[in-house]
Amino acid sequence: MLKTVSEAIEYRRSVRKYLDIQLDEEKVKNCIKNATLAPNSSNMQLWEFYHVTDIETLKKLSKACFDQNAAKTAINMVVFVARRDKWKERAKYNLDFLEDMFDKQEKKGIDVERRRKVSRRYYKKLMPTIYTDFLGIVGYYKKLLSFFIGLFRPIYREVLFSDVRVITHKSVALAAENFMLSMAEIGYDTCPMEGSDTNRVKKILNLPRKAEITMIIGCGIRADNGVYSERFRVPFERVYKKI
Repeated sequence: MLKTVSEAIEYRRSVRKYLDIQLDEEKVKNCIKNATLAPNSSNMQLWEFYHVTDIETLKKLSKACFDQNAAKTAINMVVFVARRDKWKERAKYNLDFLEDMFDKQEKKGIDVERRRKVSRRYYKKLMPTIYTDFLGIVGYYKKLLSFFIGLFRPIYREVLFSDVRVITHKSVALAAENFMLSMAEIGYDTCPMEGSDTNRVKKILNLPRKAEITMIIGCGIRADNGVYSERFRVPFERVYKKI
């Protein structure tokens, strides 16, 4: 029986030991499809997901993850990869989709001129402004410019290369959460791992230099001792601020 969203959230734990029971790979794949529906910055979808089921590759990835139990006993792994370098391709996908949508609406007599103009400006001018940099120099120029303009009106300030990296990884992390909750919904377990030798992981997966590992998620069915302790959270009153 499938879990509700709240039930899946409650069920999900970082499981570090898995039973030697195979997963339905198609079900895992469907959970990855749910990951692609996560909200993300400007719908740029600067991500890739590597569903690892090959035993030898799993062993290599486990070693790159320092053979921690969540990797060593994982039946599958899913590697969440940030692809900031694909911004031109993904911007074009978005614009092509919007142009097609506007064409269809236009044929129905809907006035789309203003929205078409805004979309073209957004993906043809704003996205290159945000994602283009050269040795960090352009970013510092944009930062300086945003500072002075920001003295007079609200302006977007996350313009450095490091800022855009953070934004990209945040989007990938949202996708990872979608995936883990989808796995929890069907009774599969996961553990997000940031502890890894990312250079080795990229080499194992044959990733280009500009690709970046956001996290590796071990997958399986929890062993009785797979969850190391009771759940602990800082008191809610410490983190909840009503304004």
